Amino acid sequence: MTEQRDSKGDKPTEGVAVTAAALADPGRWSDLGVRMVSGAAMALLGALAVMMGGLWFQMLTVFVTAVMVWELWMMIEPGKPTPGMLLAALCASVLSGQLSHGDNWVLLLFLVAPIAGALMLRRERATFLAFALGIEIAGWGLVTFRAEYGFQWLLWLILVVICTDVFGYVAGRALGGPKFWPKVSPKKTWSGTSAGWVSAGVVGLAFVMLADSPWHLVWISMLLSFASQMGDIAESALKRRMKVKDSSTLIPGHGGLFDRFDAMLGASLFMLAASALGFIPGVHF
Repeated sequence: MTEQRDSKGDKPTEGVAVTAAALADPGRWSDLGVRMVSGAAMALLGALAVMMGGLWFQMLTVFVTAVMVWELWMMIEPGKPTPGMLLAALCASVLSGQLSHGDNWVLLLFLVAPIAGALMLRRERATFLAFALGIEIAGWGLVTFRAEYGFQWLLWLILVVICTDVFGYVAGRALGGPKFWPKVSPKKTWSGTSAGWVSAGVVGLAFVMLADSPWHLVWISMLLSFASQMGDIAESALKRRMKVKDSSTLIPGHGGLFDRFDAMLGASLFMLAASALGFIPGVHF
């Protein structure tokens, strides 16, 4: 049985005792109720949009993408909201146009808003350019995946991301233990990270058994889980760099849309890369 030191660091306590204290401490779970309510509301809205597909899912994705670009701007330039709103509107226009037009060359227009924002900023220009471009491409990828692969495919992706987040959150809070990457994301533990991978593998296994998907979907699900965690960690690193707790205060218990969908961005970018490498055509539902 491993030993851990108490909060003051002067005497060791048994790991089981620390875990029991963590479970008994209401402060560790004080935000869980609000988090679950707002999370359920977002899940319901997202589920309806995903099931309906088409224009409805496209509109929701464009809205979320635009808001995240605004939040990105506000983290870097909190005193100047107007340029951020204009950049968000520009991103929404470009993404809507690309999703309607469909030609690959139009993807170059994704550079317009990130470059314009970078030129307007006095600092963190490369940061804004990279994150804004990633947000746009990930949003485009989600809508494209829904259109090309259908509801079940996107349901699998969403379930992997949600299970990674939920089981990682619960296991990390309940079990604690060594930190995964303390300099970047001090709250994430190896226990929570590993629980996310395992839960993603279970989701993949469920689709193998119930939807007659290929067995390699299990390890792809675990890689997708890791990509979603990297999206979360990338946003955590950004917030630490900008010295902010949340990207905004739009969602009770979750912060901003960027805080809520950062993992989905990582997952979407991973799936785009996997598609380019030829992995995704083998995933059938």
